[in-house]
Amino acid sequence: MKKVLFVCLGNICRSPLAEGLAKHLANEKGVSDQFYFDSCGTSRYHIGEQPDDRTLKNAANNGIKLDHQARQFEKKDFRDFDYILAMDAANLSNIKILDQAKQFGDKLYLMRDFDPNNPGADVPDPYFGGEQGFQNVYDILERSVNNFIETELI
Repeated sequence: MKKVLFVCLGNICRSPLAEGLAKHLANEKGVSDQFYFDSCGTSRYHIGEQPDDRTLKNAANNGIKLDHQARQFEKKDFRDFDYILAMDAANLSNIKILDQAKQFGDKLYLMRDFDPNNPGADVPDPYFGGEQGFQNVYDILERSVNNFIETELI
């Protein structure tokens, strides 16, 4: 089983949506037994909170159910996960700082490394925007997560 951790800043917008999407897509493809998905944030801002209401609404509008409580990235996540997918370069940098011995670089990726439309770009943070920003993030994550799952099934 491949263990995958999605990481953003507060773990209430992008990463829980990526987690929910991944579970949904793996289930649709009949491969949910091959993956374990989780998400977290690099900050402590929202520990224990549910995803942002706008994220929940966007997920529901796209047929995705989210069931997650925000948590902060911990050093043990390096050992516990096979893939750590950061939503943007800033969060990837924050994760790399915690890998002081530089042992886990082979597990670290940007989420959009798997986006066929714009590989390596950041997933924009929709927190300060409106509904369209959340839908844009959904579309990016759907492409990226789907491609990640397909790549890992090969």
